[in-house]
Amino acid sequence: MKRLFNCIGLIGKTNHSETSQTIEQLHQLLCENGYDVIVDERSAIAIAETLNVTKAPLIEIGERCDLAIVIGGDGNMLGAARVLARYDIAVVGVNRGNLGFLTDIDPDNIQEPLLAILDGKFITEKRFLLEAQIFRHGVLKSCNTAMNEVVLHAAKVANMIEFELFIDGLFVYHQRSDGLITSTPTGSTAYSLSGGGPILTPNMDAISLVPMFPHTLSSRPIVIDGNSQIELKIPHYLDQTIQVSCDGQVSLEVLPGDQIMIQKSDSQLRLIHPIGYSYYEVLRSKLSWSEQRVTKKI
Repeated sequence: MKRLFNCIGLIGKTNHSETSQTIEQLHQLLCENGYDVIVDERSAIAIAETLNVTKAPLIEIGERCDLAIVIGGDGNMLGAARVLARYDIAVVGVNRGNLGFLTDIDPDNIQEPLLAILDGKFITEKRFLLEAQIFRHGVLKSCNTAMNEVVLHAAKVANMIEFELFIDGLFVYHQRSDGLITSTPTGSTAYSLSGGGPILTPNMDAISLVPMFPHTLSSRPIVIDGNSQIELKIPHYLDQTIQVSCDGQVSLEVLPGDQIMIQKSDSQLRLIHPIGYSYYEVLRSKLSWSEQRVTKKI
């Protein structure tokens, strides 16, 4: 019987002893079952003394592997996703972080769900990313992608900025605020949610725009079509330093007069889940929904 996955990459949180233990466990399990295993070179440092592993940079894992297992929290998944989305590779997460919206597998119960996935029993989702481009005098100066959100904000804390928002070439508003969160459905339960944005289910082809502390009571989040082109114009007269952050991990410098273009990336992440996965169960669990408060009778 032909296998769905032949070469498997392991990508973990660095400098984290429990993650290293999980990588060792996975490496042994996969090798015993006859799979070729490649460990991300940064993750391999901590286990090189105990295991003879094949290691490679993240890009090479994307090029060579059929499946990537990310061990860590959502931040590790986001960092890996921005690279792996360029390749036709399936990605699954083992939760060694806090919330774990994107990492499904319990590190204390890995073998059963993982072997089921390797046997072809899994659910597949496609998650789109956003691409942010910074133009200066009509010339592209920098760009990057985000799986969760692209955030326009001042470099200094509690500093208001000004910008104009256009959607598909149409003027929406001129705003004074701390910035703007442009979020994918994946990111709608992250920073956007903290800013009062709506939760978008992963299957929605939509983008949410969430103002950050706007200087008006009437400014509210809006949800737009996922294929929209978002344009942010920075006035020439601003004198503060502005940044665009992608997933809170990559920062792009913005100068007065710059133009920021945000749109759906051509790349999508192929995220897989164990059978029985429910997005609504994840919301109930991670956001503590449906908790009953029991009042003791005296």
